[in-house]
Amino acid sequence: MPRPKPQRQQDDNSTVIKIRRVSKKTKGGNNISFTALMVVGDKKGQVGLGLGKAPSVADAIKKGGRLARRDMVTLPLVHGTIPYQVETKFKGARVLMKPAPKGTGVIAGGVVRSVVEMAGVTDIVAKCLGGTNKASNAIATFKAMAQLERTSHRLNALSKNKTQK
Repeated sequence: MPRPKPQRQQDDNSTVIKIRRVSKKTKGGNNISFTALMVVGDKKGQVGLGLGKAPSVADAIKKGGRLARRDMVTLPLVHGTIPYQVETKFKGARVLMKPAPKGTGVIAGGVVRSVVEMAGVTDIVAKCLGGTNKASNAIATFKAMAQLERTSHRLNALSKNKTQK
């Protein structure tokens, strides 16, 4: 008798950033499909970004959400903000994110605001420099958050090594 699969809690919030209709010319006519850029987060420090491609919009959204949940990063939040300033670049987009004092709120435009709010950041100042492409800005923001996660892991490892010596 097969075992039932454990049910994952669906406490994740998700937002559709961008949906595009893509058509490809073929010998038999046009093939139409859709892409959906999704951001998923638990508003407690975890956030993921996924780009789903499928023949229908609903399937593309499901796939984007599944890919976003698969590749989540954990932010080291300090009193509702990021620990230090970070700037990243992806293709033509540059994103600058700075920590802000308590009560400032989320001062960020469009896509960066969506990603940061899904992560649970309550106070931050962010600016998109360069490109205006939503997908590039979202990926640059996600790269910045992944960079924050990596450095927090390194700092934790260093502090553990110092306490063991």
